[in-house]
Formats: sequence, C-alpha cells, structure tokens
Amino acid sequence: MLRRPAPAPAPAAWLLLAALLSDCGVWAARANKHKPWLEPTYHGLVTENDNTVLLDPPLIALDKDAPLRFAGEICGFKIHGQDVPFDAVVVDKSTGEGLIRSKEKLDCELQKDYTFTIQAYDCGRAPDGSASPKKSHKATVHIQVNDVNEYAPVFKEKTYQASAVEGRRPESILRVEAVDADCSPQFSQICSYEIVTPDVPFTVDKDGYIKNTEKLSYGKEHQYKLTVTAYDCGKKRATEDALVKISIKPTCTPGWQGWNSRVEYEPGTGALALFPSARLETCDGPVASVQVTVELETSHIGKGCDRDTYSEKSLHRLCGAASGTAELLPAPSGSLNWTAGLPTDNGHDSDQVFEFNGTQAVRVPDGVVSVNPKEPFTVSLWMRHGPFGRRKEAILCSSDRTDRNRHHYSLFVHGCRFIFLLRQEPSGEKKFKPAEFHWKLAQVCDEEWHHYVLNVDVPRVTLYVDGVSHQPFSVTEDYPLHPARIETQLVVGACWQEHSGSDNETEPVPVALAGGDLHMTQFFRGDLAGLTIRSGKLTDKKVIDCLYTCKEGLDLQVPEDGGRGVKVQANPGRSVLTLEAEDVGELEAAMQHVAYLNSRQFPTPGVRRLRLTSTVRCLNEAACALIPPVDGSVVVLQPEEPKISLSGVHHFARAASEFESSEGVFLFPELRIISTITREVEPTGEGGEDPTVQESVVSEEIVHDLDTCEVTVEGEELSPEQEGLEVDLARVQHTGIEVSRSHLGVVFTGVDTMASYEEALHLLRYRNWNSRSLLDRKFKLVCSELNGRYISNEFQVEVNVIHTASPMEQASHMAAQPQFLHPEPRAFADLSGHSLANPHPFAVVPSTATVVIVVCVSFLVFMIVLGVFRIRAAHQHSVRDQDAGKESEMDWDDSALTITVNPMETYEDQHSEEEEEEEESEDGEEEDDVTSAESESSEEEEVEEEGEHGDRPPANKQQQLEWDDSTLSY
Repeated sequence: MLRRPAPAPAPAAWLLLAALLSDCGVWAARANKHKPWLEPTYHGLVTENDNTVLLDPPLIALDKDAPLRFAGEICGFKIHGQDVPFDAVVVDKSTGEGLIRSKEKLDCELQKDYTFTIQAYDCGRAPDGSASPKKSHKATVHIQVNDVNEYAPVFKEKTYQASAVEGRRPESILRVEAVDADCSPQFSQICSYEIVTPDVPFTVDKDGYIKNTEKLSYGKEHQYKLTVTAYDCGKKRATEDALVKISIKPTCTPGWQGWNSRVEYEPGTGALALFPSARLETCDGPVASVQVTVELETSHIGKGCDRDTYSEKSLHRLCGAASGTAELLPAPSGSLNWTAGLPTDNGHDSDQVFEFNGTQAVRVPDGVVSVNPKEPFTVSLWMRHGPFGRRKEAILCSSDRTDRNRHHYSLFVHGCRFIFLLRQEPSGEKKFKPAEFHWKLAQVCDEEWHHYVLNVDVPRVTLYVDGVSHQPFSVTEDYPLHPARIETQLVVGACWQEHSGSDNETEPVPVALAGGDLHMTQFFRGDLAGLTIRSGKLTDKKVIDCLYTCKEGLDLQVPEDGGRGVKVQANPGRSVLTLEAEDVGELEAAMQHVAYLNSRQFPTPGVRRLRLTSTVRCLNEAACALIPPVDGSVVVLQPEEPKISLSGVHHFARAASEFESSEGVFLFPELRIISTITREVEPTGEGGEDPTVQESVVSEEIVHDLDTCEVTVEGEELSPEQEGLEVDLARVQHTGIEVSRSHLGVVFTGVDTMASYEEALHLLRYRNWNSRSLLDRKFKLVCSELNGRYISNEFQVEVNVIHTASPMEQASHMAAQPQFLHPEPRAFADLSGHSLANPHPFAVVPSTATVVIVVCVSFLVFMIVLGVFRIRAAHQHSVRDQDAGKESEMDWDDSALTITVNPMETYEDQHSEEEEEEEESEDGEEEDDVTSAESESSEEEEVEEEGEHGDRPPANKQQQLEWDDSTLSY
C-alpha cells in the first residue's frame, strides 16, 4: 500500500528547529561529566583456529552520563601492550558493549596466553563540536589460547633394543616413550601405548614399560620383534610406530666363552694362541679381582714333557757338562749291550725308558765308571716311582762282589724317602763320618716323572728335584769301611749280594736277570732313564736347569701398550701359568695372548691336556661367582719326517800296498749326507678351486743335526792283529763328535751338524797289515737322529784289493787294467761307473769275470764298428746305382760275416754301450786273445752276476745279435 508523503514544514518551523539544536549542543558539552567505567580484570579464551575471544565478564563499558547523547555513548576501546595480536571493537555505542578479536592466526604451541590492558572512551564533544572523549581506567585482560589436537604422538627412537634372560619374568624389560607437540595437557600427553604385533608374550603399560607375560626360552626364540604405537589423550595415534627388538639370552652361567676345546698345533709354526676370542662371563657381578690358572698336562709325553731325545751323554754335552759323564743305562748297541735284556718303551718319538718290574736288574761292566768318595761327583737320573711298598728298592748299588756284601755307595728309595749311602774308604782314622743322607719327598711316590740330580762333595750333599734344591732332613754317620781286597760290583735296579739273608731286608729272587746272575736283592720297581755319573766334578744349577727344561710349554706375549694391570706367574717348566687382574677386560686381553710353543724341530705328536681354573672375588673380598673349570686339549700334529740319505762311491779297488801303508785307504772319500722332507703343495690360481686338480708333492732339503753314525764290518769281525779302522782324532775333536772303536766297527756319537759328520767320516780309513790273503772287505754305514728316531738308508761300501804280480807273471799276462770305482746303484748295472783312482802299470784285476767281460765287450764293439763301416760303404755304392726317386736299401756284405742270435744281450744294450766302448777303443787299450772257452765262461759269470744284482732284464725277453768271428782274421 502506498503511503502519502508528509507535508513539508513551513519556513518558520525550520528556524525553530535550528535554534533548538544549537542549544542542545552546548548543553551536551556541559553535561559530559563522567569517564567510562570497565571491570578491572577480564579473562578470555580463544581457539587456535578462531579469532573471536570469549571474555568473562563480557566487555561492556558503562558511562554515568547516559542516556545523554554523545556524553553517555562509548565510541571505542584502546589496547595497550607491545605486539599484542588483538584489537577491540564497539558492538553497541549506547550500551557500551565491545568485542576483542585476534588480528592474526594464533598458535598455542608458540604462545599459550597473552596479557595486556584495555581502555574505553566515550563520544563526548567539545563546545565547538569537536571530539572530546573521556577515557576509562586501564583494565587487565588475560587471554588463553585454546589448543587444537593438530599433532600426533612421535616416538623418541625409531628402534628400541633390549635383552631378556630366559626363564625370568622381570618387572620390565625396557621402556618406549613418545611425545606430542600439542601445547595443552589434553592433547600433549600420551595416554596409552599398544603392541600392534599379535601373538607375542609381551605387554606394555600406559607409561610405555614392556615386560614379558610368560617365561621366555632361548631354544624357542632367539629374538622377538615388536611394533608399538602410542595415543595421546585426544585419541590421536602416532603417525609412525616404533620397532622393538628383544633378544633372548640363555640363562647366565658364569664361565669362559668363545674358545675352542681342541686346538691343533702344526710343528715349526712358532707360538699358537690358545684363547684368541675368549671372554669371561661374570653375570654382571660386582667383580673386584679375577685369578686364572692355565695348566698344560704333559706328564704322558716322554719324561713329563717334550724334550730332545738325544742320549743322556749328548744332552750333558749340549748343556755344558760333557767331560767325565758315563751312561749307566745306554741304548743297547754293539759295544754297549748290558741293557739289552731290559724291557723298554720301544718308541723313537720320545726318550728310551727302561722298565724295572721288581725282578730285573743289570750289572754295569767294570771300567764304565769309577767313583772316588774323596772327590766330588754327580749322579743324575729320571725316575718314575709309585707307592709300591715298604721295602728298600735300590736304584743304583755298588757292593762287594764276594764274601761280605758291603755297600760302598748306593741310591735307593724307601717308601717316599730318597736315600743316598756313601761309605768312606778305609783310612787310618776311625771316626764317624756322614754316610747316609735322607730326603722325604712327595715326588718319590706320586707315580710321575721327575728329574733328580745329586751333587756329592762330602760332607755336603745336595739334591735337586726338577731343578729345585733340597737339603737332607736326616744324616746318619758311620765308620769307614774296613780294609779288604774285594772287587766291587755296580748294579742298576738292585744290589749284588752273593750270600742271601745276611745284612739285607729282602731275599734274592731267583729269576733270569739281565746279566745272567741270580745274586740280587732289593729290586727296584718303576721306570728309569738317563742314569749317569759324572766323576770329578759337580753339576752347576745352570746345567741342571738345561737338562730339565722342557721344549714345550705355555707362553705369554703381552703387547707393550697393554697388560699393565695383569700379574703373571709361571712355574719353571712353563706348564702352569697364573694371571690375576682387577679389571675383567684387561684379563681377557691378556688371556687372548696365552699361547702354546714347542721349540723342537721334530716334536713328539700327540694330545696335551689343557685346564683352566678361575676364581672371581667380589668387592666384599669373598668369592662370589663360581667359575667352573674348563678342559681342552692341544693336539700336536705329526711332523713331516725327514729322510736321511747317504750317497757316494759304493765300490772301488786299491793296491795292496795302500792298505798296508800308514795312511791306509779312506772308506768314504766322496760321502754326502742330505736330509729331505716331502710336502704336499696345494694348487694355486684357478686350479685351486677345481676339485679335480690334485695336490702336487715336492721334496725339500732341510738341515738338522745327527747324533750317531755307525760303521760296521760285514762278514767276519775285524782282526786287531792284522786290520783296523782308524780316524784322525785330532781333526775330529773340534767337531764335538766322539769316536769309539770295537771289533765290529766304529761308532761316531754326539749331536752335531750333518756337515761335521761328513767331515768326520771322510777321515775314516781302513788298514790291513797282511793283505796277501785278502781279496775284498765290505762295510755298512748307518746314521741316525734323535737317538734312533730317524734312521738313514744303509750305505754299503765294497773294497777290493789289487795284488801286485811277479815279473815272470807279468810277461805271460795281458796289460794291467785300471782300478774301478763303483758308484751308487742305477736302474741297470753297467761298467761305466768304474774308474781308476791310482793306476798301477802291472796290476791284475782280481775278478776274472770283470776281465772277461771287458775283453768281450771291447771285441764286440770293434766288430760292430767294422760292420757299420762296411754297411755304409755298400749303401753308398748302391745309392749311386739307383735313381734319385727310389728309396735306398741296405745291402749287407756277409761274405766274411756270420750273424747269430745271442740270448745274453739285448740290441738296446749294444747301442747304450756303443759310445762308451768306442771311447775305450780309441784310447788305445790293447786286448789279448781270449779262447772261446774263456769267453763262454765269462758270459756265464756275467749272467750269474746280473741275476744276483737284478739290475738287467732277463735274456729271453728280446733276441740279441752276436758276431760269429770264426771266419774273420784279426
């Protein structure tokens, strides 16, 4: 509906309205008497993603001038503060209502709350109409920014690792932890964790602690992998889960770990680390110190450990005590045979040990050793004895051979006592003197090998057992012996007693003794080795230690930059090593350098037992963790055995005058001694991985010592009245080799190099003062190392005697043939190895077969040369008559020749001997005529000789050619 417009006012009305308005403005200026009023404090909340602030109480400015226009109205609010991201606006001027809002997007994570002041002003005007507002006081506004759950939980680590011991259920194994970047407690706190991986025996609580829900088993699972997530209190899940690895450890058992119970040692490789990766598990105990003892058990090897197995006399010489040493238990040989009836270990890998079972003993021949009680002497031996009984057991005894049975000196055991008896020889003074010395030792009856050295220098007697000196605990005195002209008998393993039941505790046992006698008593039961007496001198401590020291043992080589906190102790034999340290790590590092070392070139193979005992002490000085002992073994592999080879001239002849001369004939002028070992070399390069490629075997020459070379005569023994073997001792002394001669030959003994033995054997010569009846002599040489452990080949030498013919005989015989040298055997026997050493113009070869063979062969060669010459002449003549394109043929001119088959010689042998025999024929050697009967007999002897040596093939394998020279003239 349309409304009618109001009528326009009259001009007079307009004038009246203007006057009223001007009056009201003046009144309004006069009426603005009061300032606006605000609450003193306001609290507000604003959300991160909103800009409106909710205030408590609401923002309302009051003015007492209301309801007057302008003076009672609120025109605005002013905020005071630096960088305040808020502003205030008036919603209603008449009511004074206002609003605070943010000017920009707020971030709670950067700033959670704001504080500033606000002031209100009214719309008051001045009389001239300009604005003249009044301001309220400043009110404080606190605004808190409300958080929005915009961030998800994040784990501090992506992967967590821990270990758990099987069979246990601890309160917790490990803790996972996540954080939230939100600013409010509601959204920044992690309210729960969860294991995402199903079917695992673990759980996690709200604080992130993980524990197992059942007992774990290392055999069932070595390691578990879990996925864990987190939730904040706003139920927001972590964007990335965490991985948890829990390793299951076996039940902690204190002890050594990470070492092999079996270690193989290859000879010649030096020190071998026994525990290169050993680690001691103490189960996290409060360790104060650790002590470890490593024991190497070698009692079953040789005489307690691996030592050089030379003869005891050679060992004394090597240790510096060679002079005056006599062996009472030598290895049986041609001249030293009184121990041949005793049972031994029959082994060459270790020392020769003699067994005494209580029924056997040996008599030492007269002259082997002489003991003077007034002079110092030393008794040395190895003994293994057990608790066999309460009777006296004589080790060594020198007593009257007849009548009185007095003991001059003896060494015996009685239970666990070691007793030495020494009676002084008759003298003018009848005074008591020390005669019997007693030692009580556990080593005597522990059934183990021990080394005993008795230094006797009356009245002082010192006993060394395994290098440690012991003084006698009891000494008994006695009168000197009464004068008597009775010879003494030295016995090992018992005492000689002609009449039983007089002064001894035991009756003689009627058994077959080594030596062939029944007059024995006080038999020893046990094992003996290396029994020697050194007259006139005492053995010093350095020599004793040298005799006892093992060639194998434990070794510790701690690096210079470590091992300072480790105390190390070792026994003299290096079989026991003790280490102690406060720090377990330092002890483990030292243990990793403990090694086994065997310095022998050819060690004794076998197993050496190894034992580790440990003691751990805690901070309270009491033993805490019990470390069980650990047993292992060191296996010494079989060394590569050397092959000792003797080579030289096997057969030669000399004039009889040389045998009868003062120098004689040298038996081994060109002897050479070498030693080789055989090694298997693995293929290298591409062939090393091919299983079809076989290992190659190479022979390598090595250098080592020898201790014996024995030259024996074959056939009849040497007759001292007309022949003998001699050596220039003055030239041999500097080598340290001793020479002993007998009717069987010569024995060279002593540890020395192969070159020294070569030099000594080069000096050996054979002499014969009556060589007229001698045609030949044969000798055999054998060398050995380590008391017979390695033996050479048998090197045989045959010496022929060339007898001088009388002048009448010279005219009727052929010219003298040269002397021949016979080298080593070859694959076939021939005469090319013979050579003349000292030609004699009228010497006759003693072997008829040799002369006939030489003559026949020379004649055969001559006929072959003649036949070849005639064949070549005929061949050239026929070639000239034939065309150039035709093949030439051989035409034998047999008008004067007859060819027959000789079954005694092959065609190949004729060719092999052709060149050698041509040289002999060219030298102008003249051969006498030989009858057909002599030729036939020589051929028969040659066949017999070939059958004996086996060097030539049988005659029936291939036909041979023989020249029929019946129609030839020459």
